[in-house]
Amino acid sequence: MTLRQYNIIVNRFSDNIFRFILKNLSDRALAEDFTQDTFSILWIHHKDVDFEKAKAYLFKTAFNLVIDNSRRQKTRLKYQSEQAFLSNQESFSHDHDHFELQEILQEAVNQLPPQQKAVITLRDLEGYSYKEIEDITHLNQSQVKVYIYRGRLFLKQYLEALDYQPK
Repeated sequence: MTLRQYNIIVNRFSDNIFRFILKNLSDRALAEDFTQDTFSILWIHHKDVDFEKAKAYLFKTAFNLVIDNSRRQKTRLKYQSEQAFLSNQESFSHDHDHFELQEILQEAVNQLPPQQKAVITLRDLEGYSYKEIEDITHLNQSQVKVYIYRGRLFLKQYLEALDYQPK
């Protein structure tokens, strides 16, 4: 990849990479740092990366940075138990009128394990195909579909536990 091609890639995909990382980390400053790190890694390996495959390389790199951060911080998110839902339900039932659906969904997405959160973000928020997600995450297509199914099921159960009624 040439310098000119690298600049085209930066202009074309920097916003997408930033949004992907931000949705997974919910920390704007860290997302900005990781976006810069992602493009720095691309530049380090620019001679080995094909221009046509740079998008997949960027998302794979960003995905790995998010997962590594999660492991380093030992903040692997897990499903909440049914009791946790019930205890949270009361506090949310008083306040949920003040929340927009998007905020509630973001809270639910933050409860997902990192890989499910990543595939849900790539598929439902960024609009990537199963094949593209497979290339980015190095999961096979069956695993991608299972993670998406489980993530969506969790989100549905989360909203049902809140008894959310859109206005």
